[in-house]
Amino acid sequence: AAAPAATAENEVGKKVYGSTCSMCHAAGVAGAPKLGNKEEWAPRLAQGNDTLIKHSIDGYTGLTGVMPPRGASTASDEELANAVHFMVSKVQ
Repeated sequence: AAAPAATAENEVGKKVYGSTCSMCHAAGVAGAPKLGNKEEWAPRLAQGNDTLIKHSIDGYTGLTGVMPPRGASTASDEELANAVHFMVSKVQ
């Protein structure tokens, strides 16, 4: 029997994270939850991916930080959604 195929890495999300999102999410700038930090991501994950994607596109000011619209980038809605999925995958 053939071995199951490995899950493909989200290359678009990984690229957008590396070129844009990591500027804040790697170090926690402006209250950004750090990549892989389950405690910081927990309240955000509880809101669901649709809300996280909306906040990444439209921007958001919360109790613990600020997300500028599009992360101050020119990334498309689809690219931002992929970046959110990439970051979420690192804490689940």
